[in-house]
Amino acid sequence: MKKYLIKNWWRYLIGGISLICSTAIDVMLPFVTLSMVDDVIVGRNMDIFRRDIILFVAAGLGRAFFQFVKEFLCDMSGCRVASGLRKDMMKHIFSLNKGYFDKTNTGELMARVKDDAGSVWDLTGFVGMLLTEATVYFIGVVICMITLNWKLSIIPLAFMPPLAYVALHLEKKLGKDYDEISERNADLTKVVEENISGVRTVKAFSAEGLEMKKFDEKNEAYGDANKQFASDLADSDPLIGLIPKIMQVLVMAIGGYAAIKGSITYGTLVAFVSYSIQVVWPIENLGWMLSLVSQGLAGYKKINKVMKTEPEITDTWAKELRKEAGKPGEISFDHVSFNIDGKTILNDVSFNLGKGKTLGIMGATGAGKSTIVNLIERFYDVTSGSIKIEGKDIKKMPLSDVRAFSSVVTQDVFLFSDTITENVRLGFKDTMDVGTVKSAIKSAHAQEFVEKITDSYDAVIGERGIGLSGGQKQRLSIARALAKKADLLVLDDSTSALDMETEAAIQQELQEKNDMSKIIIGHRISSVKDADEILVLENGRVAERGTHSELIRKGGLYYSTYEAQYGDYHKAMAACE
Repeated sequence: MKKYLIKNWWRYLIGGISLICSTAIDVMLPFVTLSMVDDVIVGRNMDIFRRDIILFVAAGLGRAFFQFVKEFLCDMSGCRVASGLRKDMMKHIFSLNKGYFDKTNTGELMARVKDDAGSVWDLTGFVGMLLTEATVYFIGVVICMITLNWKLSIIPLAFMPPLAYVALHLEKKLGKDYDEISERNADLTKVVEENISGVRTVKAFSAEGLEMKKFDEKNEAYGDANKQFASDLADSDPLIGLIPKIMQVLVMAIGGYAAIKGSITYGTLVAFVSYSIQVVWPIENLGWMLSLVSQGLAGYKKINKVMKTEPEITDTWAKELRKEAGKPGEISFDHVSFNIDGKTILNDVSFNLGKGKTLGIMGATGAGKSTIVNLIERFYDVTSGSIKIEGKDIKKMPLSDVRAFSSVVTQDVFLFSDTITENVRLGFKDTMDVGTVKSAIKSAHAQEFVEKITDSYDAVIGERGIGLSGGQKQRLSIARALAKKADLLVLDDSTSALDMETEAAIQQELQEKNDMSKIIIGHRISSVKDADEILVLENGRVAERGTHSELIRKGGLYYSTYEAQYGDYHKAMAACE
């Protein structure tokens, strides 16, 4: 947090000076009241009366000015600190590897970015300013009371140790309470986010009751945490309010007796009673302010936990990277194996894909097909072996170059709540022209349905493409990949929602693109049959490899899949003959 505070040092400095000035005016006003009582009311001095009236007006105007400067600059600084923290946190989250997101819930990260950063805003803005003001105010009032009558000042000073003990004890309990509140809030956010995102699935399976029960459990836990917070605050807060009241009664009783006896003037008594009232608000609000400080510190600890998570995939590339034997647009797997959590996902996978060539990959669910995509993008690092792009080990290349080399269409199509044009040129908003967008949409055979939509290319689609069919979303996702014009196009089971005719048309379009290599992952023979080479994975290993005709002749796994998908068709054709 230190660096964010330093960036706004001049705002805090001017705000702090304004705080001291406004507090000084407040603290000095009882002395003007003292003069009004002793010199004007008792002494009947009209010259001093006019002076004191002018002082009251000037103090009011001066305090208003300094209060405005203080509030504006301190709140602005807190806003900038929170904004900078959110920005750096999002940047850091983007740098984390895919494995982190496999283990961390989206709702938890949302709570860190939104709620906890908001608590830090409060801490570095109005709460920090208010606590500082209360401290300066309290010290100033105590000094003035001692100046007026040091003997009478013993009364409020004697009440300070018990007040400090109660306040510190309260702050300790509230800090633990807010940690619990923050955790339960993350759990609640997780359930809400999951159910809103998956509301169609919930409705399709009539699971509203079950999901509502889960929500109630998390909501109740969140409520219980807040109740504990309120209970702990209620246990100590009345005591914090009672102690100052007892102090005020003693001040008025002893001070009034001294004034009657003539030991102090009536003006001194009025001023001292005024100070005893003024010193109450910092004490009465101490618990509330400390609770907000606890919230801010607890929020920052959770943010810091995210920020301290080191990305496993980093740019440890060599500036003078020796280029080994390789061709432009070529990618190769050399005896690649990959394990995660002790489980083998890929084992000794090798292939070489030249520019303009097509590689098909088939296999049962869990065979490791999508893992190959994750390794190409370097979302994970290989356990053994190497992946090379144009002869260079991707571990020694900048991540930006590795990911610029390929364009991936994943199984889980994700479209943002934005226009169709902006979704297609994702990542290239400032450099990709509309002509490229329209050309990519046409190549993905999405032009017809896009132009029928109201507003066409400028139509705003819902979050995750709500309002579009599965096939339409897949075609827009393919268009986005084509618009990138990368050297390698990877289709990870990305035509599963398309009809056979549209799939065949897109495949024909892709075959004509000789300037890019293609990796097509699928379960349907029709998706991969025209590839230059086909790999069949089984339990993470390459069980078979070859062209479509070669694999058919082998009569192995590929042939079994072919028979399962086309056997009845061929039998029907034979019967017709």
